[in-house]
Amino acid sequence: MQKLLAALAFALFSLPTLAQEFREGVHYDVISPALSTRSGDKIEVVEFFAYSCGHCYNFEPVLQSWKKKQPDDVILLPSPAVWAAQMEPHAKAFYTAQALDVLDTVHEALFAALHVDRKRLSNEDEIRKVFVENGVDAEAFNKAFRSFGVGSQVRQASARAKGARISGTPEMMVAGKYRISSRKAGGQAGMLEVVDFLVDLERSSAAVASASAQ
Repeated sequence: MQKLLAALAFALFSLPTLAQEFREGVHYDVISPALSTRSGDKIEVVEFFAYSCGHCYNFEPVLQSWKKKQPDDVILLPSPAVWAAQMEPHAKAFYTAQALDVLDTVHEALFAALHVDRKRLSNEDEIRKVFVENGVDAEAFNKAFRSFGVGSQVRQASARAKGARISGTPEMMVAGKYRISSRKAGGQAGMLEVVDFLVDLERSSAAVASASAQ
């Protein structure tokens, strides 16, 4: 009972002030039905992005700075947006880099190739060159890029974006329940402020639920 009262007191104390700042339908949208998450007991924050998106390229350093400040109960998962066939090669590039454990270097290199070097990266050969230039064996790239596993992840990313009703990039999702766009949040910095609010909301709700179950 004491844990429940403490959790309720925390929720009642912390949320009303924040709720006055960010409102459903104004600053963020509720996803219904909610999407399943992949991160266990962590609060999952998903960034929907596209390598071809200039706004995503500009947002990347801001997002990485935000990520470094997050506590252990928050996890950031990038998810390439796929709503057209021409977006699939870039989504495959992301999951190929993830499969080969080179995402830390290749993720930034893919953005730079498109927005600094002005390369199109519209096919497998052009994408392979970026990987090879960053130390990846060409045959290892071929195997991963054409693999069933990468193809399956691309299909899941497409379904995720559709389920979240993503209409542009970058957009974000918290706990599979809330969608945040820079348009409604008032810009990229505002989007992260709304994300912080929703993370706190989810954390408080989880604390109450946990205390109630004991």
